[in-house]
Amino acid sequence: MLGLIQDRPLLISSQIEYAGLNHGDVEIVSRSIEGPIHRTNYRNVNLRAKKLAQALGRLGVDFGDRVGTLAWNGYRHLEIYFGVSGMGSVCHTINPRLFPEQIVYIANHAEDKVIFTDLTFIPLLEAIQDQLTETQCFVIMTDEAHMPETSLKNVHCYETLLEAEDGAYVWPDFDEKTASSLCYTSGTTGNPKGVLYAHRSTVLHSYCVCANDGLGVCNSDSILPVVPMFHANAWGIPYAAAMSGAKMVMPGAQMDGKSVYELMEQEGVTLSAGVPTVWLMLLGYVKENGLKFSTMRRTVIGGSAAPRSMIETFINDYGVNVVHAWGMTETSPIGTTGNLLKKHEDLPESEKIDIRLKQGRTVYGVELKIVDDEDNEMPRDGVAFGRLLVRGPWITSGYFKSEGGDVVDANGWFDTGDVGTLDKDGYMQITDRSKDVIKSGGEWISSIDVENEAIGCAGIVEAAVIAIPHPKWDERPLVIAIKEEGHPVTREDVLAHLKNTLAKWQLPDDVVFVDELPHTATGKLLKTKLREQFKDYKLPSA
Repeated sequence: MLGLIQDRPLLISSQIEYAGLNHGDVEIVSRSIEGPIHRTNYRNVNLRAKKLAQALGRLGVDFGDRVGTLAWNGYRHLEIYFGVSGMGSVCHTINPRLFPEQIVYIANHAEDKVIFTDLTFIPLLEAIQDQLTETQCFVIMTDEAHMPETSLKNVHCYETLLEAEDGAYVWPDFDEKTASSLCYTSGTTGNPKGVLYAHRSTVLHSYCVCANDGLGVCNSDSILPVVPMFHANAWGIPYAAAMSGAKMVMPGAQMDGKSVYELMEQEGVTLSAGVPTVWLMLLGYVKENGLKFSTMRRTVIGGSAAPRSMIETFINDYGVNVVHAWGMTETSPIGTTGNLLKKHEDLPESEKIDIRLKQGRTVYGVELKIVDDEDNEMPRDGVAFGRLLVRGPWITSGYFKSEGGDVVDANGWFDTGDVGTLDKDGYMQITDRSKDVIKSGGEWISSIDVENEAIGCAGIVEAAVIAIPHPKWDERPLVIAIKEEGHPVTREDVLAHLKNTLAKWQLPDDVVFVDELPHTATGKLLKTKLREQFKDYKLPSA
């Protein structure tokens, strides 16, 4: 017997429609790429998203077509989020920090029909446009007064497109399992892989972000997402903010400590979210200038593990609560949040910090378990560690176009590639990675990709790359190499070679030479031994 309940689809368009009707005058504040602070509200974002849907239809974008973005956090990017998905197309956010060849691969693999770009990224697109075989036109996210001279072919002005439409558009209904957005992740070797979110998964994930045991987003918040909108959909914050009617404050391209602090104070920000690197810059600026936070009450830290000193500084020095969170592109991304339980209220502050240092507990909808190499489930005692597996209604079931093959087991569990522990209260803590990926400032760097490029340098026989702790970036790559006998290759030679093949943020911070590298019995590099050998190594940049 089925229940007698209306079967309305869970669609992203319903979030912005709700916000426009019920929180229409709530502000969306952006530091624009053109310079000034821009103010709009949910009513206008809903209307302009509808105009965008109309304009895209005139450009030939159909149901299911992919639409790319190279953009910072701002009101126009927010309109694209809702306009593209709302019409039944797929919003593909491209990480501009990737190497140009990877951006070409991603845009072509996604078959992006149109690419929207902020002014910042026009030179990047001009350099690669002839390689973008699937893209039919470009839209520059500005007005006619700021349209630059550009060699981009078939280019449009964002504001001109919208001005031509009346906004008399009704969001269509369709299957809630329809694809809504696409994000590529590259934490392993090979080409980046696409994670294809659905309307249903995104709306359910938004409920999680709004829940008190999630990120607690509500209509009394003023939220500044420093996490980019090209990083796993800004951790779902744009959707949750619309669902709850929270004010949004968008930093644009300026994410230095001074700029972020000024926005926080000017706009009464109560909640922010970002990676540890951003908070190091912010805390450094606040401390150097003897400042305090007037309205900021909590911050979400994810992307990399938060140092104890950072959590202590936020809580003890500035009265800002820290929510340590874990997730990945494949988990939409919220998997766990580090909120304390009722029974922790009377604990000494140092013991509370011990708990906050863990990556947190699952929110409802996410299941975690740890298993050994034979897939036997390990006890949840906070001591035993194993491969971390996850499943749930907003966890990936496979990569776009089946890249990577089957990524979930017969029972739907996805192997995260992390190794961790679970305690009796469900708190998870990452202890290692089953794959030697380096996490730097919220970005993933494949050690094997760097190794392969290093070996291509004249005079290098073999190379290994490991992560070395860094006070600002969390981890940075170190190349450990063997020279060809008698060859004069130097550290500078290797770094110069890598500059030709790697993005700037992927470049190793140092190169050291050794006589031999340790290997396993099967001939693989024994990185556990290398990590032990170089555990006290200090990078020049540290």
